[in-house]
Amino acid sequence: MNRTTLSLIAGTAALAAVTGFATLSSPDAASDTARTAAELPVERTSLLCPAPSTSDIAETAYTSFTPVTKDAGDSGKGELKAAGEESDGKSTSKKKAAKPVLEPAEPGKPATGETSGGDASALVGTAEGKFAPGWTVQETTEVAAGTGRGLQGVNCSAPDTEFWFPGASTAADRTDYVHLTNPDDSAAVVDIELYGKDGALDSTLGEGITVAPHSSDPILLSTLTEEKQENLTVHVNVRSGRVGAAVQALDDKLGGDWLAASTDPSGSLVLPGIPKDATAVRLVAFTPSDSDADLKVQLASPTGLITPAGNETLHVKAGMTTSADLGDVTRGEAGSLVLTPTDTSVPVVAALRVVRGKGDDQETAFIPATRPVGTRATVADNSSKGTTLSLTAPTRTTTVKVTASAGSEGGEAVSKTFTIKAGTTQNVAAPTPTGLKGTYALTVEHVSGGPVYGARTLAATEDGVAGFTVQTLPDDRGMVAVPEADQDLSVLQK
Repeated sequence: MNRTTLSLIAGTAALAAVTGFATLSSPDAASDTARTAAELPVERTSLLCPAPSTSDIAETAYTSFTPVTKDAGDSGKGELKAAGEESDGKSTSKKKAAKPVLEPAEPGKPATGETSGGDASALVGTAEGKFAPGWTVQETTEVAAGTGRGLQGVNCSAPDTEFWFPGASTAADRTDYVHLTNPDDSAAVVDIELYGKDGALDSTLGEGITVAPHSSDPILLSTLTEEKQENLTVHVNVRSGRVGAAVQALDDKLGGDWLAASTDPSGSLVLPGIPKDATAVRLVAFTPSDSDADLKVQLASPTGLITPAGNETLHVKAGMTTSADLGDVTRGEAGSLVLTPTDTSVPVVAALRVVRGKGDDQETAFIPATRPVGTRATVADNSSKGTTLSLTAPTRTTTVKVTASAGSEGGEAVSKTFTIKAGTTQNVAAPTPTGLKGTYALTVEHVSGGPVYGARTLAATEDGVAGFTVQTLPDDRGMVAVPEADQDLSVLQK
């Protein structure tokens, strides 16, 4: 994904905190910046939540959480409002917009809100001051029956200009939508490209899609092409403006879930947190490069890296979507998929479709390739039962600190430290708050050692239907590097 690069003016640190991350150095100034840069909390961030469901029996919960961050200040504000409602409360559409679904609680405590039925809107959220660093919002929807029934979950995401979604489909039993949400005052123009097993699919309907200011559009993939393909890669490219994007993948028989965007194309990828009782796992990969990619496929298990029999490597042709069915690859143990180049490194995006259960009780979730935890990552809407935290150290042993926040309705935070050995995945016994009431957040902080990747699985049963959803834990980008006041910034303007 393309990331916004922020300019620094006169050493004002606040300008480095507009979107939650910043690029502060050029190659010529790298050493000088490294010498003088300081880490400061971001001062403003935004998140976009897609419209949760069209089902009349859908029940959706939103959970907002900001971890406690040193030097974040004592003031600030934040809110999540329906798309179409401006900050002054005036609706930009003829239909009257809903009031804010929720406002963030004090850092360290979750805030929750709920909606029901199929009329819930997409949400546009902003957080400033003490609420901004590491702000995360989880959208979790329970659908008891119908297409996509089960548990659907997604981390609300920041607006961006490019997204890759391997694992989408236009097959007869799938109903997949790309949800595009525009948080800004001007229209965004978006191209949606589809890539199947033989390359780009013929379609002109995905070109130049206009997303009005402060609005959200769900685009049904099957309206963009007449081709029915089981495994697709969706490329969302924003010509002007910026949007939030996520794919809602609904299956007639296998339930459904949200497919979040894969991390930026890379030669090596990690897809963490495959449930140990997964009955079917499908890997879908794509390279935007002009060259083919050859990948070594390994499973990071609790005891080390394992090569799945019959799926030792994956050949990904340039511009074509490739898939491989891995079956019950975890065989009852925690596991994560690690993809590395067998020879020349070629950038790739990838995702897993994971199925649990058998027969009429099957349910589906997706795990995209993700960034490492980095300094810190958080996932919200955890409960005392049904939460599994999975951590992976693909290259070197690492130590992390895991903190369970206070509960949304009561309880005190608790922390534990875990060491994950190189090449392994562990479903750790994550802490729960003392005296927990309500839901809580889990924050993972890197302490020492190599990179660590994480994922959280939520499992719940609604009206007898078992459901699950998986969210990855990429770095929250709650801190930015800011030069000291006496640094000569002229080198950064080159």
